[in-house]
Amino acid sequence: MKLKDKVAIVTGAASGFGRAIAETFAGEGASVVVADINGAGAEEVARAISNSAVSANVDVTRREDVEAMIASAVSNFGGLDILVNNAGYTHVNQPLMDVSEEEFDRTFAVNVKAIYLATLTAVPVLRARGGGVIINTASTAGLRPRPGLTWYNGSKGAAVTLTKSMAVELAPENIRVNAICPVIGETGMLERFMGVPDTPENRAKFLATIPMGRMSRPADIAGAALYLASPEAEFVTGVALEVDGGRCV
Repeated sequence: MKLKDKVAIVTGAASGFGRAIAETFAGEGASVVVADINGAGAEEVARAISNSAVSANVDVTRREDVEAMIASAVSNFGGLDILVNNAGYTHVNQPLMDVSEEEFDRTFAVNVKAIYLATLTAVPVLRARGGGVIINTASTAGLRPRPGLTWYNGSKGAAVTLTKSMAVELAPENIRVNAICPVIGETGMLERFMGVPDTPENRAKFLATIPMGRMSRPADIAGAALYLASPEAEFVTGVALEVDGGRCV
């Protein structure tokens, strides 16, 4: 097992990419804190994983929630080795002038501030273990932006830059920091990204921009996260790994 005896936290883990990451990590031997603002959903996933998981009802933009999430890993499993900042939010695909200030603030709070809060709280615990891994779910939007998602694109660009800067600063402490950049995926936020109903015709417009001809799937992202969290990637840090079927080429 690639993550035997490791302790992981996965945010946004009640569904989509986060759920697949949590389940994959548990299947590879990790104990997992399944964290999500949807507390009932997080509890359901943790129950399905069974004894190797606990749930945490967390708003990743609130410091007290994040501190409680990290404390849960310590109290239930004795520490923390892997933090996956996967929770994400987007405004609806629309002209940049039409996005409200409230939507802008929420997008940057979930996609950027949450990384800040989790880092402040988790790094001391990772230091106590002699190192660890932080994985941030960014997006191809931060590397090759689509129109209509300007402010979301900016938040994911920030996540990529933060990942690289964190990686350099934390490397001497044996804390690796990487990002995963999925292309548009089959998750609950799909229609918000598309800005139109999820019909075969509308999907076809997005699929035409992906050389491999399909959207990303939770299993694709979980596989990438497993690699980055595992000993196989012990010399990999500061990478924004494109899991995108060739979208960014």
